[in-house]
Amino acid sequence: MIKNTGKFALILVALLAGAGTLRGQAPEGPIAPKPGQPMQQAPPDSRAKLKFGVSLVNMPVTVRNERGGMVHNLEVSDFHITDNGIEQKIAHFDLGGDPVSVVILIETSSRIAPLIPGLRKTGILFTQTVMGPTGEGAVVGFDDAIDKLQDFTTSADSIENTVSQLQTGTSGLRLYDAMAVGVEMLSDRPQPTVEKPGRRRVLLVMSEAVDSGSETKLGEVLRKAQLANVTIYTVGLSTTRAELRGQQQRNGPRPIAPPGISTMPGPPGTAPTPSVQEATGGGGADLLALAIWAVQHIKDEVKERPLEVATVGTGGAYYSTYKDQSIEKAIDEIGGELHSQYTISYAPTDGSDLGYHEIKVDVDRRGLQVRARPGYYVAPPEN
Repeated sequence: MIKNTGKFALILVALLAGAGTLRGQAPEGPIAPKPGQPMQQAPPDSRAKLKFGVSLVNMPVTVRNERGGMVHNLEVSDFHITDNGIEQKIAHFDLGGDPVSVVILIETSSRIAPLIPGLRKTGILFTQTVMGPTGEGAVVGFDDAIDKLQDFTTSADSIENTVSQLQTGTSGLRLYDAMAVGVEMLSDRPQPTVEKPGRRRVLLVMSEAVDSGSETKLGEVLRKAQLANVTIYTVGLSTTRAELRGQQQRNGPRPIAPPGISTMPGPPGTAPTPSVQEATGGGGADLLALAIWAVQHIKDEVKERPLEVATVGTGGAYYSTYKDQSIEKAIDEIGGELHSQYTISYAPTDGSDLGYHEIKVDVDRRGLQVRARPGYYVAPPEN
């Protein structure tokens, strides 16, 4: 027993001595390269490119004939897509079949209180015509605050019950902040890949064309929506229509145009830039140019017609309810378009190039009207 203990002690002493020798030989700093040999570089971070680059563009493309009817008989070979002038290879092509993830964003402010009872009856339209049998939906209400009333669900009953219980809130209207929340929610849905298309991401906004108190700018919303492959559809609610329906009397004359549409001429000496044209309500304003400008200048303000700009910038559509168009008809038309449009995906050859990428979609048939989002903006990664 004593012999074994002594042998163990000798082994322990030897190990400790070896460890000390190794510690004495270890360098105190980085190993200097030998003369004539280059210093070893750290391996490149493969995630850096994906952090701000675009690996896949997934977008809906709406094609109509001269009479405005949807065109359903096109093949993938009929489409040609360029990204910054470079023709792209189409990786995925489908007609109305890819499932939809939709965030229904509804203004609940006291400004449209007389319209709330009608909005409560629209739940079944969202589930049957917009979501469809394979879709999922979420409901967000907003005024001074943004309330996630129903998270994503495939349950039609849950969506319809949530919409039927909408409550009138305050007079505030944080439209852009609410849109930013909707885009963020959709960004978490299954991301499409070349092998698997995932879900079409749709933000359906039902609101006045007015923002009050948002920290987010519209350009920020559009830039994120484009990168997340979110298409924005908007239904313009009118306080004038609400006023007529509710038979309310207010001080001052009734407006002669819906909220967000200016009837005043532009100030003298102003340059005809997209932002000025929109801010002054110029009839010849180029909404496409303004949408691109907003994405490129995300800190600047888009003062007028934000609902239309949002749809043009993401390939969606705007529906006004000021005149004869009803809210129900607008929702029905949006649903019909969603399930009759083409979904096209491509992996851009220069998706990591910084700056604005212009997308053009052409069809090899005459007399057709093609609508898709105009592009996306790649910004450098944040530090």
